[in-house]
Amino acid sequence: MQKILFTLIFSVVIAHAFAKRITVAQDGSGDFKTVQEAVNAVPDQSKSITEIFVKKGTYKERIVVPLNKPNITLIGEDAKGAVLTFDNYAGRLDTAGKPLGTSRSASFYVYANGFTAKNITFENSAGPVGQALAIYVAGDKAAFFDCRFLGFQDTIYTNGRGTREYYQNCYIEGTTDFIFGAATALFVNCDIFCKKGGMFLSAASTLDTTKYGYVFLHCHITGDAPDHSFSLGRPWRPYAKVVYLYCDLGKVVSYEGWSNWHGTESDKTAYYAEYKNKGDGYTPDKRVAWSHQLTDEQAKIYTPGQILNGWEPKP
Repeated sequence: MQKILFTLIFSVVIAHAFAKRITVAQDGSGDFKTVQEAVNAVPDQSKSITEIFVKKGTYKERIVVPLNKPNITLIGEDAKGAVLTFDNYAGRLDTAGKPLGTSRSASFYVYANGFTAKNITFENSAGPVGQALAIYVAGDKAAFFDCRFLGFQDTIYTNGRGTREYYQNCYIEGTTDFIFGAATALFVNCDIFCKKGGMFLSAASTLDTTKYGYVFLHCHITGDAPDHSFSLGRPWRPYAKVVYLYCDLGKVVSYEGWSNWHGTESDKTAYYAEYKNKGDGYTPDKRVAWSHQLTDEQAKIYTPGQILNGWEPKP
């Protein structure tokens, strides 16, 4: 009986330790060779954090963090050296001969709550072939620190409704609508690169019942697109909300700053605003009439605590 009890206790201890830290390495020196295998090994509905450490390498795989795998922290050995990539795109045909569409084109999916990523690259390598997501995020409390997001059209899809996302010290690139969706998302000190061939940085679809859509704090907007060719955003849905505060807007940003969605009246309900930005792309006197320059009093509500409703993401 004692032997059986000891075996059970030992098994629980080993399982608990394993659940706390999993290593992925292509050379076989870790617990698994692929990231998806590591995700699959995380205990279902775990209330504790499981770390998945990804050693340097380019991992070409379509990865899904399902709803039943919450509280995963994905850590890359090096942000540029640990690359998660795939090359699906909206126009690619599936096994039934139907186009994948935008939502099925992502390289990485996050459905679970409490997901965190650090020092890792999320990439869609399909190229300029239309919509091709690097990442699709639907879970609540998804946080990204020192990560890189590489793609062209529709790089990051923040598709959670009423959910919260946080991006700090990240590099994000793309062409058209490359940050888009319905979630509340806060971007802090991020480098955002507008690539040739595009015109719109963001395309929010904020719900009318959601107070905050996209908020950019102390971000740097640059790019290799023509001067003054990129708008800061256009409303994918009528009640889109996007605000830039204390950002450095490069000369790639258009004089008008914002665009309406073609053929719609979304400009009548969307809320697009700025506060104390700077740079060649900051031309408040030339902005579209339906955008806003916040007063000091109005800007007070744009604090991380209020935007994220009390959630405090930690690296």
